[in-house]
Amino acid sequence: MHHIDVRIEKDVYDVNNKLADRNAQQLKAHGVRAFDLLGAIGSGKTALIERLVPMLAKRGLRAGAIAGDVYGDDDYKRIVSLGIPAFNANTGKECHLDAHLVEHAIDHLPLDEIDLLFIENVGNMVCPTDFRLGAEKRIVIVSSTEGDDVVNKHPMMFRDSTIGVINKIDLAPFVGANLDRMEKDIRRYNPGMPVFRTNLKTGDGIAALLDTILA
Repeated sequence: MHHIDVRIEKDVYDVNNKLADRNAQQLKAHGVRAFDLLGAIGSGKTALIERLVPMLAKRGLRAGAIAGDVYGDDDYKRIVSLGIPAFNANTGKECHLDAHLVEHAIDHLPLDEIDLLFIENVGNMVCPTDFRLGAEKRIVIVSSTEGDDVVNKHPMMFRDSTIGVINKIDLAPFVGANLDRMEKDIRRYNPGMPVFRTNLKTGDGIAALLDTILA
């Protein structure tokens, strides 16, 4: 029985990865660069999009977004109010987006009007890791309010990401979070990954982060 479970799981990932590659090709064909945003509920994924969109506009770059949530359209509404093309992808029961859901979303977006596409994954620190979506880079966001052991509890998410963000640095003293410990944990799991400390309320740290996203 155990072998069958493992084989089915592998098949699921193989099918997903093929679709992810197809998504990547389709986005590339339209000149769209896509970025997968990962992190817990409340870490700052939507807030990061809200900060980056006007900064990109100043550089003449047009953003679009896919809002992934189990249910509802709270994040989607926030993104739409930025005046960019967006699609609300509800997963129902699933705690992550997969390449098929993203393919469906891409079909509903005006790709020729988008330079950068942000794919905001479902707020979860475990499930999204195994499912590639076709994005160029994976940005993982954690906040000081999740506790400074949050990185250590979710190593896979950091091993599989390309850019790390520690958000809500202003609140670290109030919740007793050691930002250096968080950064050290990230470096232990992914030594080469650039890590940024941000305060999305004020915009601290965002300019350097954007340069690395676009690099």
